[in-house]
Amino acid sequence: MDLISGLPDDVAMDCLLRVSYDQFPTVASVCKNWKAEIELPDFRRRRRDTGHIQRLIVMVQARVDSDKRVGALMKGSANPIYGLSVYEANSGQWNELPPPPGFSGGLPMFCQIAGVGYDLVLIGGWDLNSWKSSNSVFIYNFMSAKWRRGADMPGGPRTFFACASDSERVVYIAGGHDDEKNALRSALAYDVARDEWVILPDMERERDECKAVFHRPSRKFQVIGGYCTQMQGRFERSAEAFDVATCKWDPVDEEFLGSATCPRTCVDGGDGGRVYMCRGGNVVELEGDTWETVSKLPCEIREVAYISSGIEGTLLVIGSSGYAEPYVGFVLDLKSNTWKMLESPIGHSGHVQSGCLLEI
Repeated sequence: MDLISGLPDDVAMDCLLRVSYDQFPTVASVCKNWKAEIELPDFRRRRRDTGHIQRLIVMVQARVDSDKRVGALMKGSANPIYGLSVYEANSGQWNELPPPPGFSGGLPMFCQIAGVGYDLVLIGGWDLNSWKSSNSVFIYNFMSAKWRRGADMPGGPRTFFACASDSERVVYIAGGHDDEKNALRSALAYDVARDEWVILPDMERERDECKAVFHRPSRKFQVIGGYCTQMQGRFERSAEAFDVATCKWDPVDEEFLGSATCPRTCVDGGDGGRVYMCRGGNVVELEGDTWETVSKLPCEIREVAYISSGIEGTLLVIGSSGYAEPYVGFVLDLKSNTWKMLESPIGHSGHVQSGCLLEI
């Protein structure tokens, strides 16, 4: 059967390649041929090759009452309610994803998310009723617009862990702390397609409140900063990387951050293993062994909540001008070193707790 009646298959395929991600469930429901075509691994590759790939930045973001502008759901409130916001970098459009089953009252506090292919993986966090850490895993599929339950994260309770994915199949977890506030050295890998967890070799160091990035060119999962149990909040400057090819951790890089600082704004630049972060009112980039200033942050951002790579050659930074103020987004063009403020709906001006990038 023709993909689209009366059209050559190459023209029909071009039409399918142009469909926006939020219309995939509708397209899949039209006919079996369309569903089978868009679910092929080759379909995503062809969208990328033809320039139709969409870069989605998904964020765990505090909900804001649009009638109040800055209300009880900002970061400073007693019980902020978090949901999932989606920013499509190419068009600048904002959307919301439905919560997982059983979480209509808000996502688990401090949960982590990662993108793998067409799937968004939500892991852990604190239960909003018991305030106990959870090891639950939920997966949202953008093709079906449905959630499914994944295998629970093994190894006991874990909070404030580092999380990153290879964008294709596997989510990596490392560090954090247990229910007794003991910092952890352990690491895990979750194969989303197989719904299986694998225990990785331990890191050299305990690392609570560490940050992770995955470098696709080198296939390395890098865990940055954090602190050991005895240090309790006094961050160190080191980092260590897990080599996926050898299944071993590289030697600890003792001076990776250059100075002791919270690593939560570290992000992979997606271009040859570069790392960016916000520090001292600036965006900085790791050049060799030295952090160099790229650009000064806009004056509207004094407190950075989240940073992500956006469209190729750009960084998205979300922050606020102060306590209980709205969170705004700016895009930095790394070539021209110029900033552009995002047009964000009032409902998307809440604190961003975590986020990830998907290419769909």
